[in-house]
Amino acid sequence: MTRENIWKEDEYSYEAAYGFVPNLHFYLHEDAESAGSEAGSAGSSVTAAEAATADAPCARPFMIVLPGGGYCMVVPPEGEIVAKEFFARGMNCAVLTYTTDITMSVPLMRQPLQDVSRAVRYVRANAQRLGADPNKIVICGFSAGAHVCGSLAVHFNEVSDPDPALASVSNRPDAVVLSYPVITSGEFTHIYSMWALIGKDGPKDEYEFFSLEKNVTGDVPPVFMWQTVTDDLVPVENSMMFAESLRRAGVPFAYYAFPKGWHGLSVCNDAFRSGDFGEPYSMEQVMRAVEAVKAGNGIRVSETRRQELIEQFKDAPLAPADNAAGESTDSSAAAAPADSAAAAPADSSAAAGAESEPAPAWPEMPEIKDVAMWPQLCETWLEDILK
Repeated sequence: MTRENIWKEDEYSYEAAYGFVPNLHFYLHEDAESAGSEAGSAGSSVTAAEAATADAPCARPFMIVLPGGGYCMVVPPEGEIVAKEFFARGMNCAVLTYTTDITMSVPLMRQPLQDVSRAVRYVRANAQRLGADPNKIVICGFSAGAHVCGSLAVHFNEVSDPDPALASVSNRPDAVVLSYPVITSGEFTHIYSMWALIGKDGPKDEYEFFSLEKNVTGDVPPVFMWQTVTDDLVPVENSMMFAESLRRAGVPFAYYAFPKGWHGLSVCNDAFRSGDFGEPYSMEQVMRAVEAVKAGNGIRVSETRRQELIEQFKDAPLAPADNAAGESTDSSAAAAPADSAAAAPADSSAAAGAESEPAPAWPEMPEIKDVAMWPQLCETWLEDILK
């Protein structure tokens, strides 16, 4: 596993980053790693023309994984464990730790969208080095991470890039996988995700922009989507509305609504049910922010929110001074269920209209056999879509 930052220092300027830079952690098969050592050092990139004509024998479909976390964090239960699942199915993979704000004090606006757009361009431009087929780039998001992916799916042609070389590389994914996605900013939204993204009193046009079901056109890439009907955090109407919008626009899609299960089931395999999620590197920005808040250096963080975070992370160690090498950062929140309400302010409820019981704590998580089938269903679908 190796880490590479996707932005150069002068390209990334989110105010509440606290020294964090969005990054990719790679899970590459040996044939890709061998090709990468021959193609050049980390960070080198091929031209758009070279990427489009790459014909390396090690080229595989490539999946970029975006965990959820309510736009407050990037949760480990939907990161490395997902990459390893699809790595085992023959893909090269990477986990994108995109911009979030645990303090809910500095609206993210379009920064996460810019992060995933850059990640797609970055992988495609470096296709030969990363063992990626540039025509088989898949983005796979969970909950709020699925909202990031869905935002790129519907708005890819509206996202520019400050790097002239990368700007010439397509940011349109070849397929999109959405797991229990946040879709709408309307009646059935996950409101705390929207507040972190846009602000409680944010611009109405941004709320419309990020209500994805209203922005679907025939240019949207093929979509695989799943959710449980009894989702206790993001109402199932989110995925249902998006499926209907895709159908009306003539976009190829597959949609599975499993009858039972709660929010945040990730890949729902044995490792997940036992709480073995892998390295929690995706918590880096959270821990940097919490360290700053504890020290009284938070950016526009109210005293109420400061005290909430101090209580939530009272047992968490301080973030390392430099985590660029991708060392693991332990935290009490790293083991929290995906998109846990713990990320939101103290007065938050789970979701508008949710009536189901919350997820049980690990390791008492039961086996949910039908939901556990979704990676196989997705693999079969991708084989057909990407052929």
